[in-house]
Amino acid sequence: MDMGIHGDPAVTALCHCIDCQKWTGGAFTSNAVVPRTAFQVTKGTPKSFDAIGASGKVNKHFFCSNCGSSLYTELEVMPGVTCVKAGGLDGGAASLGNKIGVEFYTKDRVGYLAGCEGAKQEPVFG
Repeated sequence: MDMGIHGDPAVTALCHCIDCQKWTGGAFTSNAVVPRTAFQVTKGTPKSFDAIGASGKVNKHFFCSNCGSSLYTELEVMPGVTCVKAGGLDGGAASLGNKIGVEFYTKDRVGYLAGCEGAKQEPVFG
């Protein structure tokens, strides 16, 4: 599966919500949030499933149909953007430039993690 992003992310974000924890099997998701018009799948066809997020709205999760890797999410609460999972980015881009702009759902952050220095801390979304 190949994906393309045109331009820089609108924001870099970690999400600590319960849905993200369950989807990844980890403590949070790491995201490059890009305009939907700047993102495309260039090879392969991902599968998807819908989950109801803490907002009560649909989080549409896309994953690789071959290996099961988390690829991106389209959130009903953020209709104009795609949340690309940073671990799927090539060339060391998973580090998101070592700069996290915001952390969402910090109320659900696991106790052994501290907030990222300089990142806006949001107890819930927005």
